[in-house]
Amino acid sequence: MTPALFADLPRELIERFDESGTETVSFSPVAGGQRLGMADYAQSLGALAARPDEVVALYVHLPFCPVRCLYCACHTTITHDGEKIDRYLDTLEREMDLVTAELGGGRALAQLHLGGGTPNYLTDSQLIRLMEMVGSRFHLGPDTAATIECNPRRASASQLELLKGLGFKGVSFGIQDLDVRVQHAIGRVNSLGLVRDVCTTARETGFECISLDLVYGLPNQTLASFESTLERIIEINPDRIRVFSYSHRPAIRPHQYAIETACLPGAQEKLALLHSAVRCFTESGYTWIGLDCFVRDGDELADAQAAGRLRHTALGYTCAPTQHLLAFGTSSLGEVDGTFVQNESNIDAWRKAIEAGCFPILWGHRLTDADQRRHRAIAHLLCNLALPASLMAGLEGDAERLVRCAAQGLIELTDGGIKVTQRGRYFLRSLCTQHEPNLAWSNHHWGEPQTS
Repeated sequence: MTPALFADLPRELIERFDESGTETVSFSPVAGGQRLGMADYAQSLGALAARPDEVVALYVHLPFCPVRCLYCACHTTITHDGEKIDRYLDTLEREMDLVTAELGGGRALAQLHLGGGTPNYLTDSQLIRLMEMVGSRFHLGPDTAATIECNPRRASASQLELLKGLGFKGVSFGIQDLDVRVQHAIGRVNSLGLVRDVCTTARETGFECISLDLVYGLPNQTLASFESTLERIIEINPDRIRVFSYSHRPAIRPHQYAIETACLPGAQEKLALLHSAVRCFTESGYTWIGLDCFVRDGDELADAQAAGRLRHTALGYTCAPTQHLLAFGTSSLGEVDGTFVQNESNIDAWRKAIEAGCFPILWGHRLTDADQRRHRAIAHLLCNLALPASLMAGLEGDAERLVRCAAQGLIELTDGGIKVTQRGRYFLRSLCTQHEPNLAWSNHHWGEPQTS
């Protein structure tokens, strides 16, 4: 059933809402600008090296999982071989050396994020080693926002104590849904009691930010079952909640063939699920940030949005004072000095490049001045739900489409620029994608090169 807010929208627009769904949003360059090679990336790192006072963010991709969840859209490797993870860390250390040889050591980190895969699948000694690798090459200070993604089933009290001791301030638990039928359909079971206990333990351990991830559009998910999950999540009272759309693309992710298509909610149902999440969380005191994030009052993201300081990078919404993102590990996506790069997603190809003394880049893209202007405009729209006329240079070709969007009630056109309506917020991803021919939304966690 379509919520009243969208009752008069054409079906093709609602279908586009479904098609644009992704688990995690990040920009992936696809066209225009200059194609880059390894020497070009080294040049970008060198340019940043000449500005030692600029802080950076750092992402490390840890692709390993003990089992494959059927809904998963991330670059993952299933293994029970601890030595394989050790070898990965060996290569990861060499990759860090390649980058710091150009950038220099000791660069201050504004933000550090470990993603996967399942980062807390690593053993205690492996986690310690990884953080020593980072700490010996970069400066993790008291202001570094260090976060890690965790599977709640593997997050013991002792592991959480270790992570806190290693400097992590935030932890993100992938819950997806609390309904048993949905959990069995996607191959990821987390009981309510387990989720409640691990959040309590994390809070008692001293983590400053506890975030829970949910996914809508999963098999067997109904409006009633999802609202039950939402109510339970609100009772747990996390600091942040992220709500992502499931993207069913078995041709690209063959393991998704195990999910019965007939059990998936349709486009209208998915829109109703997201609308329910927005209603439940905002009525419970959360602030809706941009596309998919909900935060408690007083959260730094809410404060940054109110003050116009909110940013959007490949790590999602952030208030970290940098646009530079160094990315390490397979499939990781980074941005340095206006240059986007993505690493090889295949571990063997990634390792072979590094062992040859080369950056393991699958592709790269340097933004032109025009690209940079458009990129800033779209980032402003994502963060502030508005686009002032002063930032609309280069978007004139979208005038006809914008008028159509205004007629559908997605945006308001004023002398001062563009303002996204409450209805339009649900289609923000689509609005931004169509604005930007050189940047597309990634298909999954850190994206893959798109073709147009």
